[in-house]
Amino acid sequence: MRARWARALAIWTTRALAALAAASACASALAAETGPGSDGFGVRFGGDATSTRIVIDTGSAIHAKVDMTDPGHVVISFSGAGAPSGLQGAGLGLVKSWRVDDGVHGPRLTLDLTAPADLSRRFVIPPGAAADQYRYVIDIAARAAAPTAVTVAAAPSTAVAEAAPKVLATASRPRDTSSRRHARKVVVIDAGHGGHDPGAQSATHNEKDITLAAALALRTRLERSGRYKVVMTRETDVFIPLEERVQIARRAGADLFIALHADSAGGDAITHGASVYTLSDHGETRVGEVLNGHEWFSRGPTRADQGVSKILLDLTQRNTLNRSAVFAQILVDRLSDRIDLLPRSHRDAGYFVLLAPDVPAVLLEMGFISSPVDEARLTDSHERARMMETVAAAIDAYFTAQSELASR
Repeated sequence: MRARWARALAIWTTRALAALAAASACASALAAETGPGSDGFGVRFGGDATSTRIVIDTGSAIHAKVDMTDPGHVVISFSGAGAPSGLQGAGLGLVKSWRVDDGVHGPRLTLDLTAPADLSRRFVIPPGAAADQYRYVIDIAARAAAPTAVTVAAAPSTAVAEAAPKVLATASRPRDTSSRRHARKVVVIDAGHGGHDPGAQSATHNEKDITLAAALALRTRLERSGRYKVVMTRETDVFIPLEERVQIARRAGADLFIALHADSAGGDAITHGASVYTLSDHGETRVGEVLNGHEWFSRGPTRADQGVSKILLDLTQRNTLNRSAVFAQILVDRLSDRIDLLPRSHRDAGYFVLLAPDVPAVLLEMGFISSPVDEARLTDSHERARMMETVAAAIDAYFTAQSELASR
């Protein structure tokens, strides 16, 4: 057994080192093209003619709309950012050149492309230890090429703001992909709180009731499509411990776990908007709390086995985090067209329900129950159904992309 593990470890280590070398080379090629714009506005690029990363620096939180209807250009319209028109410069990779002019609601950045491209992902990184500015990050991939390195990029954080996408390929659970490729995907829906735990509260509503109503609406939509096997952590007003919610997903062999919650800002009635969480680096260190001693990536009986198991667990977890980040960004993109989001819409945290090392997972804060605007939306059955339709569309898009990658 140890010999077989050692051979597998050698293969995985070689691939990981190759991926890290590629990432380092790509990161060192990040080109700075910053103009003397107000509010610290600047544009930089990284990557090559297959996949290119665009990083927009700004001194304040921003919202952006990306238009790629013209195959020769990417047009990014900003609100909440300041930049004088006339900024321009040379690009890199898929971007031939760029320029800034005045749009309807703020600056408009136009990227002239060297070849048709598709949007792979986008996210906002707030100021932190790595930088003192906001960064709006967009990844594009050549239409004729497989955007694998961008699509499975690691979850963004302030510590890896400008790192090149990482490729870490290891199966979270051994699966027969040839037989499962067209099988129904297993989606676990977790309605937050329940029973004696009401969650956040307003004068008239409890979070536990809002999350359950949303979870049931999402289940209805997913089951109607016929594409999924849906598993609920709770279907009624009962209390389910956090560790049990995670184990329900793992026992079901879940392909995706989505926890539904409603936030509260206490006496602040102004703050509103949805946000999506994936597991933080701090949460990764707690993954042992959901593992059982008999699992293949748990500690082995000898010191050598313990070392191998730790590396196998890390590789599994990296792959899961990659998939979680991909779905989170798809979900943010879909929701941004329907409802208000917080300025930093994709966040990370060490929430217990996100700890499963082999199940891609996100936690969706659907809005603030302390906000009259959000509360009205969350408690209206029609609006709630519309929101869950958007969440279901994001799930459809995520698994469609996964199937396309698997078929290549």
